[in-house]
Amino acid sequence: MNRPAARRQRGTSLLEVLITMVLLAFGLLGIAALQAKAQVGSIEAYQRAQAVLLLEDLQARINGNSGQADAYLSAGALGTGDALPADCSTVAAGSARDLCEWSGALKGAAELQSSTKVGAMVGARGCVSQVQAKDASAGVCTQGVYLITVAWQGLHPTLAPALACGKDLYGADTLRRAISVRVAVGLPNCI
Repeated sequence: MNRPAARRQRGTSLLEVLITMVLLAFGLLGIAALQAKAQVGSIEAYQRAQAVLLLEDLQARINGNSGQADAYLSAGALGTGDALPADCSTVAAGSARDLCEWSGALKGAAELQSSTKVGAMVGARGCVSQVQAKDASAGVCTQGVYLITVAWQGLHPTLAPALACGKDLYGADTLRRAISVRVAVGLPNCI
């Protein structure tokens, strides 16, 4: 190469290295943001799985004590912020104990880290409402239908759920998550 062409090439590779480093930095920042979003998604999925387990738990309890299904109805939300005792061994067996134990599970009592309850979702609450009253009248025989709902606080805003359980208890209602299941209690001896 002759000398004038060599002088024009000086600093070119340094500029290429600088551009490469800037592009690499933006790429690494993008990967870090993706990792953070994946972590939030993982936590949200864990909380939803916990909510499903809690729904299935109370559903099984109601089905196991179907004769007393109306006793499972809750006037307010159970779980975070309720007045039920932490130790349910003093509560009479049946629906009252089932609701007490379910409230403890909503509060995270199933899993402890040191003495802190960490087994449930953030601010978990549960509600049981009646969709259809049972009617054992002759010729009618209408089964009872109950709605079990679990609500909790999500980590990022989304569309507010239509279910009423936990409404306005999480600040912005767009942070509230809620899932529910219907439980039908039949009347096997109805004619």
